[in-house]
Parts: sequence; C-alpha cells; structure tokens
Amino acid sequence: MRYQPRLRDGQAIPLPWPVAMYRRLNHTVWPLEDGASRLVVFLEKISIFVGFLIFTLHNEVDFHYLIANRKDIDKMLTGAPTYLVLVEIQIRGFELAVRKDDFKRLLQKFYADIYVSQESHPELYSRIQRLMLGTRLNSIAYLLALFNFSLVPVQNIIYHRRDMLYQQVYLFDNTKLYFFLPLICMNYWVGIIITTMLFGELNVLGELMAHLNTRYLLLSSDLNKICKRLLEDENRDEIAAKYRRALIHIMRRNVALNQFGQEMEKEFSFRIFIMFSFSAVLLCVMGFKAYTNPAGNIVYIIWFMAKFCELLAFGMIGSILYATSDELSTMYYSCNWEQIIYRSSNARENVLLMKLVFQAIQINSRPFFSHGLKIF
Repeated sequence: MRYQPRLRDGQAIPLPWPVAMYRRLNHTVWPLEDGASRLVVFLEKISIFVGFLIFTLHNEVDFHYLIANRKDIDKMLTGAPTYLVLVEIQIRGFELAVRKDDFKRLLQKFYADIYVSQESHPELYSRIQRLMLGTRLNSIAYLLALFNFSLVPVQNIIYHRRDMLYQQVYLFDNTKLYFFLPLICMNYWVGIIITTMLFGELNVLGELMAHLNTRYLLLSSDLNKICKRLLEDENRDEIAAKYRRALIHIMRRNVALNQFGQEMEKEFSFRIFIMFSFSAVLLCVMGFKAYTNPAGNIVYIIWFMAKFCELLAFGMIGSILYATSDELSTMYYSCNWEQIIYRSSNARENVLLMKLVFQAIQINSRPFFSHGLKIF
C-alpha cells in the first residue's frame, strides 16, 4: 500500500535503487497510496507511534552513555556521533511522518509535471543520471557504515559478549536474553530507518532539483526552436503575434516551474536546516575520532566521508540549478526577439512583444536556490 510514483498517464516510474529502498524499508516517512483503507491508515499511525517510542528509548540510553562517560572525553566522543544522528533523524523523520500527505502531493506533482522520462528525452535523462552519480555513491557509503555496525553480533558470538550495536547504557541489565534479543532487533530497526532516511531524502531531493534544472533547460531549447522556426516564416504581419503567443506559453511553463520550486523549498526547508545544523557538529566529532585513532575508528572514517559527500552533493546539484535559473533572464533577453521585431511589420505587436520580454526578464530576476530556514 506504499505510494508508487506514476506519470500523468498512470505509468509507474522505475525508481532509482536508493529511492526504492527508501520507499520499501522506511515505512515511517514514505506515504501510503490514496486508496488505502482506514484500517491500514490506523495501523500505520500505530506503527509510527511505536517507532517514535523506540527512538525515544534509544535517545535516552545513548544520552546515558554520554553522561556516564562525561569525564572521559574519548569515550564520550565515541558515543556522540550515533547520539547526534539519532536525534537528527528523530526530528527530521517524525516531522515528515506527521505531514507525509504534503510530501506525497509534492511527489505526485513532480512525477506528473516535472519528471523527465527516459522515453521522452533520453539524452537529458542520461545527463540527470550522471549528475546523480554522487548521491548514489553516497548511498553506498552509508550502507557500508550500517554494515560495519551490523558486525557487532558476529563479534558477540566470537568473544561471547552481549554488546549492543551502539554505545548505550541501560538502567537495567540488558544482557539478559529476554531483554537482549528485542533490544538488538530494535537497534537494527533504528539503524535501517536512520540509514534509509539519510540517503533516501538526499536522493529524493536530488532527483527533484536535477529534473527541475532539466525543465529549465528545456524552456531555453524550446524558445530557441520557436524563434528559429518563425524567422523562416514569410508572413511579416503575424510573426510578432505568433512569437508573443509562444512566449506567453513559455512564460506560463516558467511560472509553473518557479511555483514548484517554492513548494519544494517549503517542504524541505526545515529538514535542510536540521541536517546542516547537526552535520556541522557531526563532522567535527567524527573528524576528531578519525584523526586520533584511524585504525580503531574505520566506521567513523566511512561515516565522515559519507556525510561530507552528502553535503557536497547537495551543494553541487544546488549550484547547477542556481546557475541555470540565473541564466533565465538572459535567455529571454537573448532569444532573438529583436530579429522578430526587425522582420515584423506590425508596430502594435512589436510594442506588446517588447513589453512581454521585459516582463519575462523581471519574473526571473531572482535565481532559485534551496536553503534551510534562510540560514543554511
């Protein structure tokens, strides 16, 4: 019953593997289909509530570890990264969980109107996949970090221990088997939710920005084709009017893309703020641990690289989209409208066309960029 992205004609979209894992494994944040029954909706709300309680339990025992080792900086910093990422995902994930219907509506609009399919534009689609390569590699790095944590049960068997996956201090004896088994399962579940949230939202936002960037590029391409076709037209009386009508259509598409960008900004702004806020502290802590004891902190080195590449991927895709949207005003100015006016014999249409070009430049005077609560 999980929402399956579809094109406007109802065709199901083959999701990239990180997004597919995000959809399949992270039931906390991924929305349901529109036709889900009341029972399914109720059970999902119950599962989200139980998931929140499990996160809260982990939050407490992770924090107890920090308090118990507050006088030993090295030990305290060993548990700090998992605690920080736990709090980060609890805020980001459950903020999304309570408003996942808004997230679904954004995805529905994206796949219906913005998504560039392989069948319609194979070259542009291939360019998008190359652009998203960094986020795919980042997803692998996060999975490697999770795999490193998952080796703890193997070490438990070898050395006859009952350690948890993360650095935690319980207020009861968690090594008793009837406590240990459910708690270790909760550790695994929390790890899966955190990891899929980290690379899943990165890939979703990357897809939105990459396809929006491509739609902006298509505006420029379509406008140049229209101008070239009209300049070959022999009808001097109608050339300016035809160009003005085509330009109005292009501008409406432009405004629709701008509106989608604003909706995307509204959806992700808070979570981007949380992500960058915690990332600043995480990079410092993991960098210190990796520097002081590289051989004993392989997981933190992998995690540091994944987090750094995550921020780098955001910045790269965002910069490309910023540059493309910044060139839109130049696109309208350099779309050979003066050649259309030179060829046209209709003075009134020429004036209307010039005013429309000026309006188009004004609409795109501010390039698009995504930020976290106007801070990051």
